[in-house]
Amino acid sequence: MSNVQGEKSRINVSTQKLCLYYGSFQALKEVNIEIIKNTITALIGPSGCGKSTLLRTFNRMNDMIEGVRTTGKVMITDTDIYSPGTDLVSLRTRVGMVFQRPNPFPFSIYENIFFGPKIHGSAKKKDYDKIIEESLRAVLLWDNLKDKLSRNALSLSLEQQQRLCIARLLPVKPEIILMDEPCSALDPIATERVEELMRTLKKEYTLIIVTHNMQQASRVSDYTGYMLLGELIEFSSTQNIFRNPKDKRTDDYITGRFG
Repeated sequence: MSNVQGEKSRINVSTQKLCLYYGSFQALKEVNIEIIKNTITALIGPSGCGKSTLLRTFNRMNDMIEGVRTTGKVMITDTDIYSPGTDLVSLRTRVGMVFQRPNPFPFSIYENIFFGPKIHGSAKKKDYDKIIEESLRAVLLWDNLKDKLSRNALSLSLEQQQRLCIARLLPVKPEIILMDEPCSALDPIATERVEELMRTLKKEYTLIIVTHNMQQASRVSDYTGYMLLGELIEFSSTQNIFRNPKDKRTDDYITGRFG
């Protein structure tokens, strides 16, 4: 298992011999990883290598695909989330997800943020205004949108929509935020702003991102895992992965000789 020395007491997510099958096709092959609380971990690798599949095991989104079978363990702190009887609603409250393209609901900004608390009944009416402000401040939107809360979320720019989708997760108090290529639909300036937001969010949350952009991984993440054909080939600090990879396959990918 890949270990981050001196940090074991802060492990937030870990897998043990994690395998996943789409029917007879094995998409993940005995993946062992340990992810540290309040860090940003990037998963990189060529298309079809399993990085998005791995990301989705952390909140069991793959369960929604017919024919999927998972073996091994995925631990969120000390809970095996694939054990029988796991409450998936509770799990997806603890582990939120942001997708490639922003997907705000076609409601007002206000209603988007309160979607989670309404579903879970986790907020009192007297706290609504405070929650709205805290959520929008956390994603640096409050100053721009505080007088436009009734505006339809779909009218926002793509960057603002993606920030709003992150803000929508926060009222239910997740521990972990998964991001599947969160900047793929954004221009370079918007990407830079969302990356800066990630650095701010890691003070309160554990972030795990999938990215095809190796420059983004090197800029924003603390740890990086390189995946190939369903295997986690190498996992270490981002500095080690990009400056001194131990596996030739990682080096070939980082330097552009493969992928």
